[in-house]
Amino acid sequence: MGTCNFCKKSAKTISNTIGFCADCIRAHFDMVWPQIKNVHRHSRRAYDLPEDPPRSDHGIACGLCVHDCRIPENGTGFCGLRRVQNGKIHGGRPHEGNLYYYYDPLPTNCVADFVCPAGTGCGYPRYAVSKGPEHGYRNLAVFYHACAFNCLYCQNYHFKEHTFSNQKITAKKLARAVDKKTNCICYFGGDPTPQILHAVKTSKIALKDADGRILRICWETNGAMQEPFLKMMADLSLKSGGCIKFDLKAWDPGIHHALCGVTHTKTIENFQILAGWTKKRPKPPLLIASTLLVPGYVDEPEVHEIAGFISSLDPEIPYSLLAFYPQFYLNDLPTTSRSHALRCRDAAKKAGLRNVHIGNVHLLAEDY
Repeated sequence: MGTCNFCKKSAKTISNTIGFCADCIRAHFDMVWPQIKNVHRHSRRAYDLPEDPPRSDHGIACGLCVHDCRIPENGTGFCGLRRVQNGKIHGGRPHEGNLYYYYDPLPTNCVADFVCPAGTGCGYPRYAVSKGPEHGYRNLAVFYHACAFNCLYCQNYHFKEHTFSNQKITAKKLARAVDKKTNCICYFGGDPTPQILHAVKTSKIALKDADGRILRICWETNGAMQEPFLKMMADLSLKSGGCIKFDLKAWDPGIHHALCGVTHTKTIENFQILAGWTKKRPKPPLLIASTLLVPGYVDEPEVHEIAGFISSLDPEIPYSLLAFYPQFYLNDLPTTSRSHALRCRDAAKKAGLRNVHIGNVHLLAEDY
């Protein structure tokens, strides 16, 4: 049971870590943010990550993501991966992949499995090897150890322990992990953005080696990359039959800051850009949205606003609502309840979306 430090309301869906309920964050963000900001700073100090994006007057511009870090000599960017030594940026270059990879049998538990070729056969025969799920084939899952967000509920927070690892995998070596049973590559993490140069290089090598065989390039991302890199990603996915899965974490700027520590402005802008690409290849869908249903914070009003935004761009864009499991700094919240998920699904449909899916149903709890 948590208590809001502002309105003093108590509920199971108020996190004592955040310290405030969603209503007070929305209505009084400027007043509550300093305390929430301290939580984010503490969570980053624990992994020796910069508390804020560097803005050195004499720093080197990174230019990959929303933060536009200017990194001083011997300093690191907000992601912790990009660093400056001897006046040059290191980390995240094509030959410096900080990651691990593994093979996932298809169909796999992918955010897009309800609409993608691997899970449904959508796009057969050009983009899928069968008319249904691609049993007997696999996905090369590439997990990058860096991120430009600081989500207090991160479901894969252990990557932070490996951000400064010296073990590197070149783009060429990673591309060679693709074999004739590999039908797709999915970049996620963390997030691909801090290492987008490595991912793009890997994809180009792998597609060339595939020599026309089906090999889809897919991404799971917070969408905070700068526009030139967004277009590189989109072009690779569009031509290969892959998809880009955008995690739209919250709509209200205060809720997004409270949960993720950063703005969602670039994510919203980039999603809008990609929505303009969806007509180029309606099937399989290029763009899929997802939202983690954080109890007490990502509620029906948040989902209704997100869904309304998506619907205004293209009501056919698939939207997956994902069950939350308590992790990292938000381990004092319950898992998403079944009724919460169903209410959010109804809210998304009422906002005009035609393809709304509930994922991770095995995590859904009974009502509380």
